Amino acid sequence: VQLVESGGGLVQPGGSLRLSCSASGITFSRYSMAWYRLAPGKQRELVAAIGNGGSTNYADSVKGRFTISRDNTKNSVLLQMNSLKSEDTAVYYCNAMLAGARYWGQGTQVTVSS
Repeated sequence: VQLVESGGGLVQPGGSLRLSCSASGITFSRYSMAWYRLAPGKQRELVAAIGNGGSTNYADSVKGRFTISRDNTKNSVLLQMNSLKSEDTAVYYCNAMLAGARYWGQGTQVTVSS
């Protein structure tokens, strides 16, 4: 199983980034997918999740700014991040979950700074 994130980088406050996670080795359409983030000195936080049926949920801190989506034909999940703030700075991790199985990507750094 492999989850590969891409799309992180440095962006100014108010800017946008789109993270992508490409999955292999799993029956992607069956899995719930999520993005987590880990910032220095903080606990890991669930940012957004999307079920295998397409239902979504978001952390209160990103509602209205971030959008999670999935493309089962491409085995990928996207996180569109708009109106970025300095407090969004973190390593973002892709997560796949089904029953007792859970897999993680290696993470991609997002830095929001002027």
